Amino acid sequence: MPEYDDAIAALLDAAYDAETVGPTGVSEALRRLQAGEADAAALADRIARIQRELSRLRRREHELTALFSSARELAELRDSDAVLARLVQRAREMMGVDLAYLSEFDPDTSELRVRETSGSVSASFQQLRVPPGRGLASVVVESRTAQWVADYAAYAEDRHDTGIDDAVSAEGLVSMLGVPMLSSDDVLGVLFVGNREPKSFTPDEVALLSALADHASVILQTTQTLRDLRESEDASRRTLESLTAHLAERDRANTVHQELVHAVLAGGGFGPVAETLASALGRAVAIIDAQENVIAAAGLPLAPGMLALDETVRAALGESRRSGHCVAVPGSGVHAVAALTAGSRHFGAILLGDGGFDLGSVDLRTVERAAQVGALLELQQEAASGADHRVRSELVADLLDDVPERRSDVERRARRLGVDLDALDALLLFSVPGELQTPAARALVRLLDERSLVGEYRGVVVAAIAGSRGDLDVERLRTQVAAAVQDAVTVVVPPPGRLPEAFLAARRTARLLAALEVDDLTARVEDFLPYSAVLDTDAQGLSAFLRDTIGAVRQYDADRNADLLGTLRAFVRHNASPTRTARALNFHTNTILQRLDRLDHVLGAGWRDDERMFRIGIAVRLDELRERLQRPAA
Repeated sequence: MPEYDDAIAALLDAAYDAETVGPTGVSEALRRLQAGEADAAALADRIARIQRELSRLRRREHELTALFSSARELAELRDSDAVLARLVQRAREMMGVDLAYLSEFDPDTSELRVRETSGSVSASFQQLRVPPGRGLASVVVESRTAQWVADYAAYAEDRHDTGIDDAVSAEGLVSMLGVPMLSSDDVLGVLFVGNREPKSFTPDEVALLSALADHASVILQTTQTLRDLRESEDASRRTLESLTAHLAERDRANTVHQELVHAVLAGGGFGPVAETLASALGRAVAIIDAQENVIAAAGLPLAPGMLALDETVRAALGESRRSGHCVAVPGSGVHAVAALTAGSRHFGAILLGDGGFDLGSVDLRTVERAAQVGALLELQQEAASGADHRVRSELVADLLDDVPERRSDVERRARRLGVDLDALDALLLFSVPGELQTPAARALVRLLDERSLVGEYRGVVVAAIAGSRGDLDVERLRTQVAAAVQDAVTVVVPPPGRLPEAFLAARRTARLLAALEVDDLTARVEDFLPYSAVLDTDAQGLSAFLRDTIGAVRQYDADRNADLLGTLRAFVRHNASPTRTARALNFHTNTILQRLDRLDHVLGAGWRDDERMFRIGIAVRLDELRERLQRPAA
């Protein structure tokens, strides 16, 4: 029936594009239909089919518009989460459903995690994780095809999971459709839509959702590609930065090595070492000796922790001595330390302050090389000092031996050392253990000026100085030497005069103090002259003399917890007068006489005779002197 077809076509054209056909064309089509004799049922069926086609075309137009919008958003991808959220929202709108959501697949755990939702009202559903083999989603992943159910409650029981069922129930979902998001053979996730009432999904709806899923797959792939590119870029940047830093470290190391070699060859000491490190590493540097005294510094100011070491720094220094490496110091003004060692000997350390950049491995090795150079410098200085020390000790020996035939040679050698022998009219004698004599002499050289002459002679250390120096604190000097050698030091000060005679007097006093087993004090010769002039013995001989003379009285007191020795001392001090002794001790004379009778029994009846009394008097005074010197200072 061509006339009906023409009329229907006119109606469709009018409905689809009224502006083109116009009201005259629609009226004409209606007139022709009214004037015809066509079968009304066939005409109605034809019109219904045309209307459905018209609806499909219009829906297709919307779908294409949505897909183009997604494609444009994908091309302008900045925030993948925002694009995925928009795509899920568009899927819900285009499908005309209550809920749409996207679940991302985890290849490590085979779980599906809900990533984006639209229309969801349940927090538990938005955080849903679907375990492997459970729920409709697992079927989509396994089959890689679209899957749907009109009523989820009637779905296969072996696929149900309590967590999934609770989340679906919380959302009130009844029907669901899921399509896979694929990349080659890999499943990226599943795109779902759902209704809160039963619904059967048409092939067109499945195709539409599949197209949206393809877009979501592209988004996920693009995001992963961009992420990989960013990670690769970051890794490349880190590698470049590491290489650049390493090259900078190598350049610094080369510069430091060259300057350190120059410093050693030039003999500049520790100052150039500290300056070289401070300049190259951009931080304060201090070099300390074995007694923790700063001997060189650069890059000032120094942090307080570099001037007074705490226990943390000392522990790091101990570790550096054991390992031979530069050791970092956490939580201190000192950034790192490197010990100056040679074998088992320790000379000090290099202390590094904080700087504008972290020290790399090459920087740390450079500091360790600087510490080795510092140890070599110390050995070099020690060797030179040792040679000078031997020359000065020989000069001291010749000076104190006072051989007239060698006087001119002594003066010539003294002039070569820059020492004026005529100005040396005073002497100090230092008594230290034998193995510490050389370190004590070197410490003295550092503490005294170039006008003095220091050397070892006959088992002691002698310092010849100008007696006119009124600013010399002998006790402080003794304390400093004792700290340098870390042992007891005794100093004997003879009166100014000819050096050979002064040495003999000081040596007698030193021998007396050693015999009395007294050390670690400053002694003046005149204070001990009555004893040193009479006695010149060793500790064994003096102990035997005291034992033979008053040892019996000491034994008597020890056995009976008495103080008979106190009575004997008072008796000797008061010219053997019982009356004066009693008065001095606040006792009755008869009591003193009784004690003298006991002394007769202990020492023998003839102990008050002139010769024995003289010996006992000397023994008593020496015993008192030893006791007084050995008594700790209050």
